[in-house]
Amino acid sequence: MKEKTSARCAHCTIPRQEKSCLNPEGKGKGVKGCPTLNKRTLAAQTRTEYAKKEIREFARQASIQEGECYAHRDEKPFRLHPTKPRIQEICEFAHKMGYTRLGLAYCVGLTTEAGLVTQILEAQGFDVVSVMCKVGSVPKEEIGIRETEKIRIGSYEAMCNPILQAQIMNDAATQFNIVLGLCVGHDSLFFRYADAPTTVLAVKDRVSGHNPLGPIYTSGSYYARLRQEGF
Repeated sequence: MKEKTSARCAHCTIPRQEKSCLNPEGKGKGVKGCPTLNKRTLAAQTRTEYAKKEIREFARQASIQEGECYAHRDEKPFRLHPTKPRIQEICEFAHKMGYTRLGLAYCVGLTTEAGLVTQILEAQGFDVVSVMCKVGSVPKEEIGIRETEKIRIGSYEAMCNPILQAQIMNDAATQFNIVLGLCVGHDSLFFRYADAPTTVLAVKDRVSGHNPLGPIYTSGSYYARLRQEGF
């Protein structure tokens, strides 16, 4: 069986202005495995998805929202001038799509933030269905967690329940969901089981104050150990 060359965009060394993905019809350059150059059939099939009315409108509004996040777009030379925080983007995009009922799936560790986010969303006219991760109070033992594997050994701990979070959102017919600080893996289960499209406001990072790019930016200095096998 012929081995397929996987995409390796993160390894691309082609200058930005010469990249195939950033030039009309992909006529630029690409390194080995460049998906723009090597996956033309798959790309064509994907474009048929964007031709579907609902998907096309969702993608169109997302692109409009992207552009509106910068000021002075008509000036040359163009200089990046971002103007909107993500929470504002989420509200504006939801309004563009005509959504009125939003779901907020959040972690117990970000309860205060969830309250603030809900205040903002409601101030912008949305009906907010919010569900905390421990909903249902299912003991961790039910999924095979041993006492020594708990956060607080010797105490009762309810498991995070992203499937129930998603199903409550589905039952409430939310039109657009927002994830706030769900754990790695728990967020994945929420995405899998939620019916409505979902966006992320913030991810959990217990060390960096929920700024996961902090350690990435400092992986050449303070967090150099991240580049070593086994940390």
